[in-house]
Amino acid sequence: MAPDERGRMAPALEALFAAVAMDVFIEAPFHCSYGLNITLGAGVYLNAGCTILDSASVMIGDGSMLGPGIHIYCAEHHKDVALRRAGLEIARPVTIGKDVWIGGGAIILAGVTIGDGAIVGAGAVVTRDVAPGVTVVGNPARVLR
Repeated sequence: MAPDERGRMAPALEALFAAVAMDVFIEAPFHCSYGLNITLGAGVYLNAGCTILDSASVMIGDGSMLGPGIHIYCAEHHKDVALRRAGLEIARPVTIGKDVWIGGGAIILAGVTIGDGAIVGAGAVVTRDVAPGVTVVGNPARVLR
């Protein structure tokens, strides 16, 4: 959606998300499970092909930029086989701070917090919290030194 079209789309986006700033930019296609658990801060940019499985809260802070094909997963299946067979699912929130840059194809798993100003390299799989201002790369994502 072009920035000049945001005003026209505002009612649709406000109906979909828990909260969304006026200058959020989302490239199509975009997929989410519910939308009502997603909060997008000012200046957030979601590139094409982002998927957010928001069975829990997903908060993306002001100025954060997500590359193409980013996946954010709040859902986890239970580790106990019997409970997994029974369909028990666990949902944990994901929080992405302000001014975070997430490279294309990265995957953010349930329960992860990414601190302000952090960078997640393309293709990284983030399984643990990322401290503010650091860069993580790889699978599983590790701090780049």
